Amino acid sequence: MNTILLYKTEGALLVFHQHQYYSFLTDWNRFVNRKDLYQCILSDLQGQSPMDKTAAEKIIATGLQPPIATQEVWAAGVTYFRSRTARMEESEDAGGATFYDKVYVAERPELFFKATPRRVSGHGQTVYIRKDSSWDVPEPELTLFVSSHGTIEGYTVGNDMSSRSIEGENPLYLPQAKVYEKCAGLGPCLMVTDAPIPPDTLIKMAIYRGAVQQYGDHVPISQMKRGHQELVDFLFRGCAFPDGCYLMTGTCLVPENSFTLQDDDRVEISIDHIGTLVNHVATLQ
Repeated sequence: MNTILLYKTEGALLVFHQHQYYSFLTDWNRFVNRKDLYQCILSDLQGQSPMDKTAAEKIIATGLQPPIATQEVWAAGVTYFRSRTARMEESEDAGGATFYDKVYVAERPELFFKATPRRVSGHGQTVYIRKDSSWDVPEPELTLFVSSHGTIEGYTVGNDMSSRSIEGENPLYLPQAKVYEKCAGLGPCLMVTDAPIPPDTLIKMAIYRGAVQQYGDHVPISQMKRGHQELVDFLFRGCAFPDGCYLMTGTCLVPENSFTLQDDDRVEISIDHIGTLVNHVATLQ
């Protein structure tokens, strides 16, 4: 698998390819929403002069934006067995556990709207937990970038912030548990490839409270029950995305039920080949 990394900054789009950076002053949507994006970018790079590597790395270190413009963010649920079990545990008292067991084995996946671009935080930025929630967790997810043609053109790191207490009250409360201000993290970049991401790719998550690690684990994406294109095809059955979209593919890393996020926690999510997304946690006021 060959890769190209796209970084979105305030003034430009930075392309990292074969250990060199290139700067493009262009519209993000127009640049990324192309079929066979990897080959298109290779063509774009012909005749381009690389920029100073030190200057590019300084921009990336201080001025990154989430890799999104007008795209919607959607998400898939219960795509890993661990997620199924966690959802059943949180909904048992409300009598909703059986729904998650059924959707795990059903032909139709669980797909839901997650965030508008304004509600997305980038690398180094803050994600929120709800003030009316008592049990909150990050959910680390491989996130697909899908073109308007329904083709998977790239990947990024996703943080699907979730209120387990609200979702556990009643499955119908899922939108309130998932959709609110700064409820999603994406970044640090968009990885574009010439082949599907390998199944042995690892997702890793660590949660820190001050200098103390509260949680840490990893899992290969091969444990996912659903196929990536399968999820995309179901999403595109009823929706059109003129500028493409992002689709979070579900999580298998779930902290113990005794854990809940607090203000000033730090969440670090890494995915092989892509990089690490760091988000800070605060309560939505």
